[in-house]
Parts: sequence; C-alpha cells; structure tokens
Amino acid sequence: VELVESGGGLVQAGGSLRLSCTASGRSANGRTFGTYDMGWFRQAPGKEREFVAGIKWSDGSTYYADSVKGRFTISRDNAKNTLYLQMNSLKPEDAAIYYCNADSSAYGDFETGSEFDYWGQGTQVTVSS
Repeated sequence: VELVESGGGLVQAGGSLRLSCTASGRSANGRTFGTYDMGWFRQAPGKEREFVAGIKWSDGSTYYADSVKGRFTISRDNAKNTLYLQMNSLKPEDAAIYYCNADSSAYGDFETGSEFDYWGQGTQVTVSS
C-alpha cells in the first residue's frame, strides 16, 4: 500500500487547510482501503511525532488529540481511497510535517500508531503568526 499526502502549504494563523491522503495498492493481508483504520500524525522540528486524529473503518468513529479538538475534522471517502484532514483556526503550534497512516488489520492503537503498517511520506504545514 502506498499512501501519498497532499494539501500542505503556508497559511496565516486563523486560516484553514485541507490535507488529503490517497491510498493505492492492496495490503499484504489482501484488504483494501475501505477496511483500514486510518489516522494522521504530525511532527514538528525537535519534537516527537504525535497523534492528531484517527477514524475507524467499521463504524466511522473518530478520535482527536485534545490540542486539535473542535478545530480539525478527519473524514474519509472510501470510493476515492482518500483520507482527509480539515484544519481550521490554525495556530503557529500546528506547524509540522503531517503524516497519514493505515492499519490494515484494524488492531492498532490510534494514539501510538503501533500496528499501523503503512505510512505516507508527509506533507509540510507552515503557519505564520
């Protein structure tokens, strides 16, 4: 499975961006995008990678880091094999490289990313103050 993020860029504080993550291929266990748990992580310079948001394939349940609740929305379009992250009211502290990930077995931990077997290459988000 290949995950490719897009949509990053430079935005002023208070602005919005929508990130996309498009999946291609089939996982080693034969499952396809519509049955993957999916998530977003981010990593700022000098900081550890951190969980941002996740969405379950089975019932669409969503999960968010406290720092982004009420501002970010994760969603998916299984027909397009695409995951989204709508980011509103952006703050300078949201600046980071954003990565999407996929758990093809749906056994993983959203907040740690453990058992998430596929990761994208990342897209840069820069927020000016």
